[in-house]
Amino acid sequence: MSISDAKGRLSRWLDRFALAAAAADKSALLALFAEDCYWRDLLAFTWNLHTAEGREGVGGLIDATLARTRPSAFVVQDAVSEVDGVTEGFFTFETSEARCRGYVRLKGDLCWTLLTSMEELKGFEEKKGRRRVMGAQHGVHRDRQTWLERRQEEEASLGSETQPYCLIVGAGQGGLALGARLKRLGVPTLIVEAHERPGDSWRKRYKSLCLHDPVWYDHMPYLPFPDDWPVYTPKDKMADWLEAYAKVMELNVWSSSPCRKASFDAARGQWTVEVLREGRPVTLTPRHLILATGMSGIPNEPAFPGMELFAGEQCHSSRYKSSESYSGKKCVVIGSNNSAHDICADLWEKGADVTMVQRTSTHVATSDALFRFGTSRLYSEDALERGIDTDNADLLNASVPYRLMPELLKPVTASIKAADADLLDRLEKVGFLLDFGDDESGLFLKYMRRGSGYYIDVGASDLIANGDIKLKSGVGVREITRNGVMLSDGTELPADLIVYATGYGSMNGWAARLISQEVADRVGKVWGLGSDTTKDPGPWEGEPRNMWKPTRQEALWFHGGNLHQSRHYSQYLALQLKARMEGLPTPVFGIPPVHHLA
Repeated sequence: MSISDAKGRLSRWLDRFALAAAAADKSALLALFAEDCYWRDLLAFTWNLHTAEGREGVGGLIDATLARTRPSAFVVQDAVSEVDGVTEGFFTFETSEARCRGYVRLKGDLCWTLLTSMEELKGFEEKKGRRRVMGAQHGVHRDRQTWLERRQEEEASLGSETQPYCLIVGAGQGGLALGARLKRLGVPTLIVEAHERPGDSWRKRYKSLCLHDPVWYDHMPYLPFPDDWPVYTPKDKMADWLEAYAKVMELNVWSSSPCRKASFDAARGQWTVEVLREGRPVTLTPRHLILATGMSGIPNEPAFPGMELFAGEQCHSSRYKSSESYSGKKCVVIGSNNSAHDICADLWEKGADVTMVQRTSTHVATSDALFRFGTSRLYSEDALERGIDTDNADLLNASVPYRLMPELLKPVTASIKAADADLLDRLEKVGFLLDFGDDESGLFLKYMRRGSGYYIDVGASDLIANGDIKLKSGVGVREITRNGVMLSDGTELPADLIVYATGYGSMNGWAARLISQEVADRVGKVWGLGSDTTKDPGPWEGEPRNMWKPTRQEALWFHGGNLHQSRHYSQYLALQLKARMEGLPTPVFGIPPVHHLA
């Protein structure tokens, strides 16, 4: 099929959709969808992040949203394609309250997958392009305020004379990305951070840490990295970028200001949050509280018998900083995911005698293979040359329903395994326990389902395969002794240092600690899809639980994930908060019941 024929097919489908929607003809709309269909909506219809599956699910979405949204003005954008009988492409449209974009895939003349995404609220657009502010105030004015004076006044008054509408806890990539979105939308926002500086969540990690995702995947909103930025960013460079970002984007950040406690007054519709600022308790009363403390929660501190008897040094991986003082010493790292591998390699490079204790299997894929067969299709120089910029890449990435991902990702995983075959074979020969997800769907879905259980190899796997890093696999920890680690098979590993790379809890842990266990349980499990795989119990939800969307606790939101997710999904969270500040109706369709307590 030619490009013009493909564009014609897509245009005809959108025309029929527009006519049926204008006539509020549910039957005609449903007739445009295949029996096996998926409609993923990012706010445009549902004021939620929601995927409707099958005609029944699509029918429910139509019943609940069509009369209010009144979609219209559908226009096909360029770059329509047809491959293997699937016609697909971008389009724009409007609803009664927003301007939107979409992406549709047709099998024949029927819709297989549909993505609809809210881009901006009518009447509340960002002040960009032709709407940007003047900056200079020309003419002669008594008592003129400079830009610096206005910034200083804003910073001094917010949190004292005036209260923020939104309080964001955490000044990492998530909190700063959301803060920048809200700033552009004119939502008074304060970001509080326990560390001394924005970006310290990266800066204070172990010295050798680099990002495992490539630069094209990691841009922050509005301010992409320079075109000579390294492919994989060292953690201190990332931290400095985040600190500079907060300054350039004029974000209001209170550093060295940990949150102590929070409670919600439903009658008044506001939070009371106690923050310790410069050693003094300060009470804030925002309307909305956003926990942007990272995808993971509180460190999983193990409680192995005998830990109090150990004569050496021991710490959770979150507190490990440097290998400088461990040359020639015996070090045991308990765990086998990203942090465990990075720390083992860091210790080995400084001449330590390192042993990894692998208790359960780990998914391993080299960074090069992941990029070549996974990320590069949408996020790379090649993608940019094909016209796929970051915004288009993010929408394309979001356009694939989670239900379809296992089957679509299995061949990708197989290609990565084939590329890494020699390394994987050598790892298995030394006893390393490998897996590729419960259903062989690979690393990305393992991340989305449980957020753990994998290592993106940047060198440590070779050290394990070569025997430079020693390995004890398939064993547990019986106890910690005065001189080391006693394993479940009776082996004792002598140690001067023990690092517990035992992962992190769910973000619910932060809610329980800051607010209450009752609120954490009301919200339920955060993260995971309900896939009924390891550490992701069912039933199926089809979207990340409680992320970037309304929860069962009024005015409490969760924002986290990698840099890509922080960038893309901050857009939708910011639009939800802006709409509520302006008093717009935001009827939410599709909030799932809570199946799992925190």
